[in-house]
Amino acid sequence: MMMIKQSPFSSPLTAIFLLTLAVFAVALEPPPEDPIFELYMHDILGGSSPTARPITGLLGNIYNGQVPFAKQIGFTPPENGIAIPNANGALPTVNGINGVPLGTGLSGTAYSGQNLNGIQTQLGPDGLSLGFGTITVIDDILTSGPDLGSQPLGKAQGVYVASSGDGSTQMMAFTAMLEGGEYNDNLNFYGIYRIGSAMSHLSVTGGTGRFKNACGFAEVRPLIPSGQHQVDGAESLLRIIVHLKY
Repeated sequence: MMMIKQSPFSSPLTAIFLLTLAVFAVALEPPPEDPIFELYMHDILGGSSPTARPITGLLGNIYNGQVPFAKQIGFTPPENGIAIPNANGALPTVNGINGVPLGTGLSGTAYSGQNLNGIQTQLGPDGLSLGFGTITVIDDILTSGPDLGSQPLGKAQGVYVASSGDGSTQMMAFTAMLEGGEYNDNLNFYGIYRIGSAMSHLSVTGGTGRFKNACGFAEVRPLIPSGQHQVDGAESLLRIIVHLKY
């Protein structure tokens, strides 16, 4: 009768021990560092080369030169008629340089050259800001540096919505489409941008290509455009620092 010698590694207890040891070794490995990179987003309203356009809301109608349900009557109102400048019965202040209504876009009333905190937000008769509910569609330029002439990285396409009654926040939902990748390298962002705040946070809700299964957050800081690359529109410059996990 032939005897087969059993390997010391073939017993169930030994297998369980080796499996436990492997799991423990993996647990001791330091987690990989979170990928961090930065983008600069240029949001330009008005001028000859805009990247954003308000499409709804009171300020959107004024920006596009129209008032909802309006009928052109020329410069003189009809007899006993009163010219109403817009649906709320309030006349927004317009930036005289480029004609963009103050309160439109990511800089709010800062287009007047002053700080948002130092200006009274224009309110309608209902107590809400004139920009409340304005939806702005964006096709903003993403660069590697703060100057508009820096190396282009791609486009940020999506929308932001004036989501607070006092005009201090914009709900942002956009996709950063990065160029130069072998695949469709996109990152999706969602969250609240606070106008006049030193920093806001957006969530990274997913991605494609090399960003597949990515999650994390982005720190968004407003900057003053350098002016090296002149534009004739109202530019808002955002520095976006992205922290990713997989």
